[in-house]
Formats: sequence, C-alpha cells, structure tokens
Amino acid sequence: MAKITLKGNPVKTIGKLPKIGKKAPKFKLVKSDLSTAKLKDFKGKKVLINITPSIDTGVCQNSVRKFNEAAAGLENTVVLYVSKDLPFAQARFCGAEGIENVITLSDFIKGNFGKDYGVLIKTGPMKGLLSRSVVVLDEEGKVVYTEQVSETIDEPNYEAALEALK
Repeated sequence: MAKITLKGNPVKTIGKLPKIGKKAPKFKLVKSDLSTAKLKDFKGKKVLINITPSIDTGVCQNSVRKFNEAAAGLENTVVLYVSKDLPFAQARFCGAEGIENVITLSDFIKGNFGKDYGVLIKTGPMKGLLSRSVVVLDEEGKVVYTEQVSETIDEPNYEAALEALK
C-alpha cells in the first residue's frame, strides 16, 4: 500500500504500482465511444498511461494537455488517459480542448484497473478514485517506468516519463 498526500494530509492507496521489468497487468476499460479497450490492443507500441483522479480538476487537465502535445511527436507510441470519470466527461473535455493524441479510458464499471495497478485511493476525501500516476510500457507490454505522484495536487514528472519512451 502506497502512502501519498492530498494537500499534506495522508492518503493510502490499495497497493503498489506494477514492478519495472514485469509485464503490465491486463486491463479492460471503456473508451469514449463506449467500446472496450484492452491492453493487448496496444501490443507492438510503446504505451504511456496517464492516470488521474478526475478530468474535472486543473492538474489532471494539465497532464492530459501536456501529454497530448508530447504525443504528437512520438513514434510508435500511444498515450492513454485513465480515470474513473464517465467516458462522456472525458470526451467533453478532450473535444473542448482539441485533444486528439490521447485515448481516454474509463475505469468506472468495475474498478479493476485501479486495483490491479495499485492506484485505487483507499482513504481520504478522494476514496474510490485513482491516484495521480504514470506507467510507461515497452512494445512487449513490460513496465519500464512508474511514478505515483506523492502529493496529489502536484503534476507528474513529464520529462522522466517521456524520457522512458526513448
């Protein structure tokens, strides 16, 4: 169980991020068109998974914008945005912002992604949401980089995550 903070107050998550060098846990998430996306859909590509509590917060929105900009110049790479927001909210934000290089995915149905990736918030006012994290996978689905942001209101280390894709 990871310990993070929200405005300095301790918050616990359900587990730990996947281990570097290991295969990433499989997932089944909901896309903005309500179809299903699975990890295996992205085999053969590098994958950056940007995980946040909600698309309706400024820090979460910033991370989607920044990774969207970076994704435009990345080869053989897909950028995924995962939260527990409804797909409609994710699509609304991305449409209004012109976000075209990020695939939005929702963990709202069963919440298995949050459990399997160790990012489900277990305590505090955001209990049930996902903690701000980044997971980068190679073309074979192995984890090459992880970050669980220790203070929820802080942004992830964009530079380190993008460097892991090289």
